[in-house]
Order: sequence, then C-alpha cells, then structure tokens
Amino acid sequence: MDKDPRVKIPRYKQIALDIASRIANGEFKEGSKIFGRSSMAGEYNVSPETIRRAIILLEDMEVVQATLGSGVLIRSRKNAHKYMESNQSKESISSLREEVLELLSKKNDIEKEIMEIIDKIIDYSERLKNTNPMNPVEIPLSDDSHLIGKTISDSKFWQKTGATIIGIRRGKELILTPGPQLYFIKDDKILVVGAPDIIEKAKDYMVNEEI
Repeated sequence: MDKDPRVKIPRYKQIALDIASRIANGEFKEGSKIFGRSSMAGEYNVSPETIRRAIILLEDMEVVQATLGSGVLIRSRKNAHKYMESNQSKESISSLREEVLELLSKKNDIEKEIMEIIDKIIDYSERLKNTNPMNPVEIPLSDDSHLIGKTISDSKFWQKTGATIIGIRRGKELILTPGPQLYFIKDDKILVVGAPDIIEKAKDYMVNEEI
C-alpha cells in the first residue's frame, strides 16, 4: 500500500486496510475464514495484540467477525470497500493538512525575510533619501487621517500626490503592491516612492485632504 511518507499511520491501521483490500479484491471470500491472530501476527511480523486491534476496526465496520478459537469470518466485501474509501479519505485530509501547515510555515519564513529586506531598504532610504527618488519611505497614517476607511482607488493617492504606493505594513503583515480596492485602516504604515518633494506632498495629503 502506497502511503504519503509525511503522514504516519499506526501499524494496526495499515494492517486493517491491507486485510480490507484483500477482501475487496476477492483474495478472501465472503463466508470464508482467515487465520487466527497468531498466524496473522506471523504473516505481518507484528504482535497478536496489533492484529487484535486491526480486527476490531474491521469488526466495527462489519467487515469481519472474530470468534474466539474459530478464527476470523469474512462478512462483507461491500463493507470492506466502504472501510477502504473512508480511511483513504481521512488519509487524504491528513495529507492535505500537512501540506497546508508546511506551506504556511514557508509563507511565514518568506514574509519574515521580506520584512527584513524592507526594513533594510527603509533604513538605506532614510540615509539616501535626497539622492534617489526610488527609495521607499514609510509613512504612518495618523489616527484622524481622512484616508482611513477609503480604498486606494477612492483616495486618488497617486493623482493627488504623484507618489506611488508599493506596500502597506499592517501590524506584522506586509502587503506588497496592494490592489486599488484595498482599504486603508488605522495604524497602517504606507510605503511610497517618489522624489523628496513628492514624498513631502504625500505626507501632507495623508493629514490634509485639501492640498
């Protein structure tokens, strides 16, 4: 049975799936009996207790019926199929969950690196702000700014100031190249580029709508 190596499945569940598969494909016939726990323990190279736990799972789904001293009776091939489908769905969900967690971890690492680079850019720009109009400058929104609650499009920020918004720092999140429908909210810090006089105009506009 092929398994996603990132999803660790207990051995007894693997054995239950294998037995269900053998029933579903007709290797074990309905109405027939398969070996006792000791024989199966030898076949799967596990303890009888592991086999017992696997059989309990199959009994709960009415795939088999175990009788003390009489082996294991195959009850339903149909239920074996259902058992396999049910567990494969659970495994798929587990696999997808692991993938999401892994991607989120990578996303957080990437965002952290971006934040560090932006901090360096801002630091350099403060030192060189009079020499290069393409250095970004971070401007915090004041609590009473008329921009709060407006979208970038509605604010006509570029039309009014000539400055270009390249990002917004929102708490620990950095939003790069925000779209025109993004709303400004309280405590946003806006990253803009432009010549020194343009930057000053942007700072004034963030406070005073009429400039």
